[in-house]
Amino acid sequence: MSVEPRRADDDPLALHLSHKPVPLQFGTSGRRGEVVHLTQLEVYINVLAELNYLQSLSPNHGGVRAGDDFFFAHDLRPSSTDLVEGHRGGLSQAVKTAVIDKGMHPINLGAIPTPALTYWALKHAKGSIMVTGSHIPFDRNGYKLNTSKGELLKKDEKPINQAVQLTRARLLQQPYSQSPFDPQGVLRTTQPSLLPIESEGRAAYIRRYLDFFDGESLQGMNLLVYQHSAVGRDLLVEILQSLGAKVIPAGRSDVFVPIDTEAIDEAQLETIQTLCQQSGGPFDAVLSTDGDSDRPLLVALDGDKLRFFGGDLLGMIVAEFLGADAVVVPISTNDAIDRGSLAQVTEPKTKIGSPYVIAGMQDAVSKGRRRICGWEANGGFLVGSNIDRHGNTLTALPTRDAVLPILCALFAARDHGVTLPELFATLPKRFSRAALIRKFPRSASLQIICYFSPPRDSMQEVLYHGETIEAHRLDHNRLQVTESEGNRLSQIRQELQKVFSAEAGFTPITRINYVDGVRVIFVNGDVAHFRPSGNADELRMYAVADTQERADVIVAQGVAEPDGLLRRLERMV
Repeated sequence: MSVEPRRADDDPLALHLSHKPVPLQFGTSGRRGEVVHLTQLEVYINVLAELNYLQSLSPNHGGVRAGDDFFFAHDLRPSSTDLVEGHRGGLSQAVKTAVIDKGMHPINLGAIPTPALTYWALKHAKGSIMVTGSHIPFDRNGYKLNTSKGELLKKDEKPINQAVQLTRARLLQQPYSQSPFDPQGVLRTTQPSLLPIESEGRAAYIRRYLDFFDGESLQGMNLLVYQHSAVGRDLLVEILQSLGAKVIPAGRSDVFVPIDTEAIDEAQLETIQTLCQQSGGPFDAVLSTDGDSDRPLLVALDGDKLRFFGGDLLGMIVAEFLGADAVVVPISTNDAIDRGSLAQVTEPKTKIGSPYVIAGMQDAVSKGRRRICGWEANGGFLVGSNIDRHGNTLTALPTRDAVLPILCALFAARDHGVTLPELFATLPKRFSRAALIRKFPRSASLQIICYFSPPRDSMQEVLYHGETIEAHRLDHNRLQVTESEGNRLSQIRQELQKVFSAEAGFTPITRINYVDGVRVIFVNGDVAHFRPSGNADELRMYAVADTQERADVIVAQGVAEPDGLLRRLERMV
C-alpha cells in the first residue's frame, strides 16, 4: 500500500492541499460556483487579483487606491458568512482578508441588498463587493465586484482572468509555512470577525426612495410582502410602510429559498396563494425579491387567479412612469417594447446580463440622452442618469434594483386610479414566460447553440423570405451571403422546424436572432428563445406570444421531460 509522502513546511502550498482547486468563473454578472468548491483560498485568490486590477486603473476608470475605504456586504446564505460542511464557505471573511492585504480599509455594511451596497459605495466613489449567489440554487454562491464607478463590464474580464492566473500561481507556490491557508484552503488564523456593521448604507438606500417619492403616498394600499430568505425582506417592508401602505410580512424563512424572478412556476404561485389565504386580504399586490434583492417579484389577483407580472413588462411600466428618453434592454425582453410608446426610445438590444445593459446605457449617454434607464427580463431595473420628477431627483444607479420598479408600479397604478392588472393591460398585448432545465451541463448547452449558429459570428440576425435568405450584423447592416452559407442557413431552419414543427403548434420560421443564444421568431409572431445560463448548469427557455396561454404552452413544451423541445434539440447535436 502506497503512503502519501510527508510534506515539508517549505514545500509549496499546492502540495499540501487536500483538494484540487476548482477555479471560480465569471457568470452573467459576477463570479459563481458550487459551494463544495468555494474554499476561502479560492475566493481570496480571485478577490486579491481583482483588487490588483482595480488598483492598476485610474480613478476616472473606476480605480481604487491603497488606503481607500472598501465596502462589502452579503446575502443570507449560510456560506456567505460561515464555514459550512467540508470547510467550505466563509466567503465574507476571505473578502475582508484580501481587502486588508491590499492595503485598504474594509467596511462591513452587513446583510443588505446588492443595490444598497452599490449605491453607498458609488456615492463615496469607492469599490465594493457583494457576497451573494443571487437567485441561483442553495448549493452555490459567489460574489460581485464593483469598481469605484460601477459594475465590472465584460471588457474587464479578460485582464482580470489574466491577473487571477498570476495570483493563483504565486499563492500556490508559496511555502506552506508562509501561507495563511491550511490544507483545506481555510484561513489558518482564528476565523476573522466581519467587523461591526455600519448601518449608514442601509439607511441611505431607504432615504433614496423616501426622498424621490416625497409628497406622494400609498395610503389605502394593502400589500403582502413574501419575505422568504431575501436579504432585503425587512427593508422592503420598512420602505412601503413609510410611504403609507398597509403591509403584511409573510413566508419568512430561516432556510435559504432560491427565487428566480425570471422563471416563476405554478408551485411558487401556489405558495404565494397559500400565504395570501393565511394572511387575510384581499391584497392589492404581493411583493418580493430574489435572494440579494436586486430583482423584483410582483404578483396581483387578476379575477380569481394570481397573476405574475414579468420583469420585462414591469420595466416598460417603470420607464413610462419615469418618462425615459432612452431605454436599454437585452434581447430576451418581451417584444411588446417594440410595439408601444417606448419603441422610439429603445436603444439596440444587448446580450443578457447587466454589464451589457450598462454598456448600452453608457452609449446612450454619449448620444446626449438625458433620462436613461434599462432593465432585464428578470425585472432588475437600472438607472443610467439622474431623473427628476415633481421636483425630486432620483440619482443614477447603474446596477440592478428591485425596490424602484416595485414602487413605480404601485405609484403608477395609484396615479391612474386602476388595479395592477388594469395598469399592465395598457401595454401592447404580448405575453412572455421563461423556464429552465436544471442540472443541464453547460458544455451540452453550448454544443446546442453552436450547432444551430450561423457560419459567421458577424451574422447576428437571419431573415427568411421564401427562398431568399438575408443576414445582418448587430448594427442591422446587411451582409453578403455566399451560396454555401445560404445552404447552411437553410439547413439550420429545416433542422429547427423538425422540433418546432406544425405538429407541435408552430408556424414556419421567419427569423432567427443570435445576439445571445438562439431566438427563433415564427410567422405568426411566436418567439422561442433558448440559451445557457451564465451562472449555473441550466438551459433556459423564453417564449413570447399573443396570449399568456400560448407563451406558457411554448415554455412547457420546451422544458418538458424527458422528451421536450430542448431535449429533442440536445439529441440532434
